Amino acid sequence: MSTSPKHICVCICAFRRPRHLKLLLEHLERQRTGDRFTFSIVVTDNDYRQSSQAAVAQFAATSRIGVTYSCEGRQNISLARNEALRHAAGDFVAFIDDDEFPDDSWLMEMLAAMERYQAAGVLGPTQSRYEETPPHWIVEGRFWERPDRKTGDILQWKECRTANVLFRREILDGLQEVFDPVFGSGGEDQDFFRRMMLVGHVFRWCNEGFVHETIPTERCTRTYLLRRAMLRGRNSINQPPGRAKLALQSVLAVPVYLSMLPFTLVLGQHVFMKYSVKLCDHAGRILALVGLNPVREWI
Repeated sequence: MSTSPKHICVCICAFRRPRHLKLLLEHLERQRTGDRFTFSIVVTDNDYRQSSQAAVAQFAATSRIGVTYSCEGRQNISLARNEALRHAAGDFVAFIDDDEFPDDSWLMEMLAAMERYQAAGVLGPTQSRYEETPPHWIVEGRFWERPDRKTGDILQWKECRTANVLFRREILDGLQEVFDPVFGSGGEDQDFFRRMMLVGHVFRWCNEGFVHETIPTERCTRTYLLRRAMLRGRNSINQPPGRAKLALQSVLAVPVYLSMLPFTLVLGQHVFMKYSVKLCDHAGRILALVGLNPVREWI
């Protein structure tokens, strides 16, 4: 007696990057399934001007893959992810960012690892791809590189993100709000994984499930990296565990990093920027704790 193949819904939240979204959709069209599963796509436009609608419509007109378009006009990453999930049907849900694109065997590898380890979900590596040759200090400082792990490694919530993940749809059963809107500008993914792990779900690494991230020129600047660190620091205080400890760490760390900065210049721009980023992580946290918002725009 034959059984129906498993179905994966690939969720994409689009943020005014239609050119990158088009590249992602083209690569999803090439996904190999080995007749082991089927998949569909949900694109949620997090722009009230619906800047991604035309790219989705153009793709849907010729694609063999089912595509659903929706819009969440309020600029909030958690609301956009929740909107995407409202349209996600199937046994599994995958999230990939709109500025990424996967290898052709991405979903096959992720599903195989999930089944091999009987995990609630698996996460995979992201490899940076620069649109233009970046400044040498960006490369030397490895600002857009992420660590590799061994396939099967169990992950902690702080190591998890939704840029490359596949998880079982059933783990969402009973959740009113999967992603917390408090984390409207980032950190919503770590909060999700933290709550999932608290109820016993285990997430593992799949080093074969590769995706590639496009890094535009504007992200290879000092201003962008420092603002990104301030935003990350601000969002970190919304995580309940160890908030007082985090605050104390930042109060102690800021003067230390400030005193070290002049000396790091001798070691090169990449070292100076690494410590400047660390300083801004802590400074953003402190400013948020006293009610100041150092970064008002979503970057």
